[in-house]
Amino acid sequence: MSRPPTATAPAPPPVSLRHHRAFRLFWAADSVSQFGTYVGNALLPLLAATTLAATPLEMGLLSAAETMGYLLIGLPAGVWVARARQRRLMRRANTGRALLLCTIPVAWWSGLLTVAQLIAVALLCGVLAVLFDVAYQSHLPALVDRDHLLEGNARLQSSQSLAQITGPGIGGSLVQVAGPAAPVLATALGYLTSSLLLRRMREPDPANPPDGTGPPLLAEVGAGLRFMARHRTLLAITGCTATANFFAGVLGAVQVLFLTGVLGLGGSAAGATLSVLGLGGVLGALSAHRVVRRIGQARAVWLVPLTTFPALLLVPLAGRGALLALAPALAGLLVTGYGVVVYNVAQVSYRQVVCPEAMLARANATVRFVGFGAVTLGALLGGVLGESVGIRGTLWIAACGTSLAAAWVVCSPLRGIRDFAPAPTGAPTGTPTGTPTDGT
Repeated sequence: MSRPPTATAPAPPPVSLRHHRAFRLFWAADSVSQFGTYVGNALLPLLAATTLAATPLEMGLLSAAETMGYLLIGLPAGVWVARARQRRLMRRANTGRALLLCTIPVAWWSGLLTVAQLIAVALLCGVLAVLFDVAYQSHLPALVDRDHLLEGNARLQSSQSLAQITGPGIGGSLVQVAGPAAPVLATALGYLTSSLLLRRMREPDPANPPDGTGPPLLAEVGAGLRFMARHRTLLAITGCTATANFFAGVLGAVQVLFLTGVLGLGGSAAGATLSVLGLGGVLGALSAHRVVRRIGQARAVWLVPLTTFPALLLVPLAGRGALLALAPALAGLLVTGYGVVVYNVAQVSYRQVVCPEAMLARANATVRFVGFGAVTLGALLGGVLGESVGIRGTLWIAACGTSLAAAWVVCSPLRGIRDFAPAPTGAPTGTPTGTPTDGT
């Protein structure tokens, strides 16, 4: 007599995300997109500074345009992403960025390229970047279980850091060797490749709610803001991120002019110097999983910025001449890049753990609205300061402000816990959850 059929047990989750097909495709698509972003973010300022002779104020406007999208649509983007088919939205955002970038070589070949066009392209690409970034951060928890979120974020950050280390150097070298058209077209091709990789994913990509409707937009935006306002830990992290980003915007407005004008570096050397920030990020991404596990996720959020962000004070000490004179800038960028990535891995994983699924996209959008909106305002201030107090003086202001950003998390409830855990049902959202500090 044959036995009755038994139900097949679901396959256990992979031990490592290296064996997770959906994540591998998602990781590859995001990696290609990040390379496009960092090559593009290096290309446009280099084109403006070396080809179009942009002023410090124009450089500040260009730097601000790259992140202005977060101020324009940052808050409603969270609601749109929560309701949309997220991978389809990411594909369309990258296709749009590719088309926008193609207008630059067309204008160059026609002899019509201007700083104003670069600013317009940066602004529109930045708007599409908002939708892509909020969608990819919100989609990761739907692909992997929560035990793999830290590993997933570390892998995504490693790609971002690798793009940051190689992107400026690639962009600077290609501009010198091939002019502005070829590297911009290559960046556009990268965005299209990312879209194709996302299309290969077979997993469901449902809209939420399925019929595409939901509460009014303003009501959902307000609900996300109220959730964030009641959560003391998220407020502290957002404050730290926003402060660091504001002064990163000040730095970004003048760093290319500092390297090319004050220190006299060429395009390739300037790109290579900026890549050191990404090198620190790669080292941070490779070690973030182990570091965060060892010292505790909550501790990492406040201890890492406290000990690494002040390294940026070394950058203004760099001088013109031999490599030894450039060493302070290289060391400062390396250590700061390391700290930023370890901090990001810890705090993004925390947000994905403690936020309810219905609130995650809105929380991500709110943090990015505040954080990258701060970059935009900082870039505008950086351009003004570059004109008034000089390039090196602006760098000192940026470095001091970045060093103080850690005060938000150092003085928060994070110092009383070691690790984060999902809030139990009914727990007040204003109180961080986790294990008490054990003194190790």
